[in-house]
Amino acid sequence: MTALCTIRHLCQATRNESRYAKRFFGTLLPQTPQKRFFSPFSILVPDPRKSAVFGLTQPFCTAEKSHKEPKTTAAFGSVGRRIPYRIVHVINQDGESLGNMHRAEALKLMDEHNLKLVLLRENVEPPVYRLMTGQQIHEEQLKRAEKKKASPKPGVVQKELSFSSAIAKNDLEIKTKQIAQWIEKKHHVKITIRQAKGSDTDMFTLFDQILETVSEKATYLSKPKVTREGVSTCILRHMSDKELKAHQKLENQKNSPVKKDENEDLKSNDLHQ
Repeated sequence: MTALCTIRHLCQATRNESRYAKRFFGTLLPQTPQKRFFSPFSILVPDPRKSAVFGLTQPFCTAEKSHKEPKTTAAFGSVGRRIPYRIVHVINQDGESLGNMHRAEALKLMDEHNLKLVLLRENVEPPVYRLMTGQQIHEEQLKRAEKKKASPKPGVVQKELSFSSAIAKNDLEIKTKQIAQWIEKKHHVKITIRQAKGSDTDMFTLFDQILETVSEKATYLSKPKVTREGVSTCILRHMSDKELKAHQKLENQKNSPVKKDENEDLKSNDLHQ
């Protein structure tokens, strides 16, 4: 009789424990499989070693939360006063290293000189920040945008061609034909011209001459610019269908007054005859 009372109390305690847990957490707990065994009194009793409290961990540990989200690259610009690192390496606005310092000291320098802090390299120890003016940040953003624009997109082939500004006329014609063939295949063509010693050829004019020969289908992806002393470069690309239609329309408009003048000349000649 004592054993029967003990078993009944054990069952009641297990049910109360599960009921209180449900009320406290406000969620339905998953039912755990229960082992049953036959007692001498033919009563089915759940295994007391497996309490319903063990099921509480599941709602708070889902499969979605266990995966880390990919870290996005922040845009280049001022970080304000948000510095998550205690020690940082600081570079001043002239590009000179100021060494490692506490973030509070870096913010103090920023306020004293009325500058902005920009994160340069995060994957180093300690992370590198630079003090910059608003104008410096703007110029750097333009440079990065131009570089990103000039870089070939995935799936686009970029060909490269390099020659001297003193190139012979025949050689230039051969290279121009090669450029036209690449443009026809919708490749990007990067052209680099080196200023020859004693040559007074304007490299930008040479770029325009090359574009003029393939102007029916090509345009600048990256306009001519000086990359270093004596070296200039540009990138050509195939025009889109919309650009081709606009180009053809413009050419027709240019040619139409010429044809009109020619027709008027022919009429005047007929009248004189």
